[in-house]
Amino acid sequence: MGDAEILFIRPCEPLRSYVRYYYILNSVRGFNVLTFPIGCTQLIFHKGTPLFIPELNSSQSMFTISGQVNFSAHVSSCGYAEMIVVVFQPHAIGWFIDTPPSSFFNLEISGFDIGNGALSGLALRIFDCVDNFRCVHMIENWLLAKLYNVNLPDYYRIGATVARLMECPSAKVTELADVACLCKKQFERVFGRCVGMRPKEYARVVRFQKSMWLMQNGQCNDADIAYASGFADQSHFIREFKAFSGRTPGQLRNEARPYSDLFTDPLTQSMK
Repeated sequence: MGDAEILFIRPCEPLRSYVRYYYILNSVRGFNVLTFPIGCTQLIFHKGTPLFIPELNSSQSMFTISGQVNFSAHVSSCGYAEMIVVVFQPHAIGWFIDTPPSSFFNLEISGFDIGNGALSGLALRIFDCVDNFRCVHMIENWLLAKLYNVNLPDYYRIGATVARLMECPSAKVTELADVACLCKKQFERVFGRCVGMRPKEYARVVRFQKSMWLMQNGQCNDADIAYASGFADQSHFIREFKAFSGRTPGQLRNEARPYSDLFTDPLTQSMK
């Protein structure tokens, strides 16, 4: 992101099953970045100018809930940007905000609009705090206090299916339902409520992110990438890759360094 400074912070031990990481971004100059579906939802607290998303023809709210998406988007800053971001595990956010993530699929919504007074109060306290590390600590305390809301059986069921998908992106819905010990119809309902998109659609995101991770780590043969990422064949891989990124794999390699948000731990730069 040009001159932007980004600091990644690992969550405390009790929250690591729910939060992948936090990051603090500061930039005094404008930037324009092409982003891709990452398979995770986010809470974004803007202390500077909110980012503009031309594909949605709107700017983010000062306090934004960023949902699961299945399209690429440009995000741009026209000036000073200062953000604190919570990146959740794929199936976690709904338990903390008491709103199913399916209600903001392919959307960026204001966190002030979901009617959660405690969450709105947290945002206001963050905006009043000048110490961003203190802000992250405040977020952690708020999340820890909400852990009692988590329906652990459903959380672990869907967590196991997400882990299975990341291990085997070609896994069928019936196989995932078996992993969750649910019938197919019930599994699809619970998965959609927890993750924010249907299992088949989320599997597409996982396959795309897996292909990005392979490219990020030096794989150049599209046929090999297609096989390792769970696509039916090379043409299927290229078609899906272009649907999610707006570019063929070759075009993306020429324009930017591929990077998989879902399969990379930014604190270690290793595969999750």
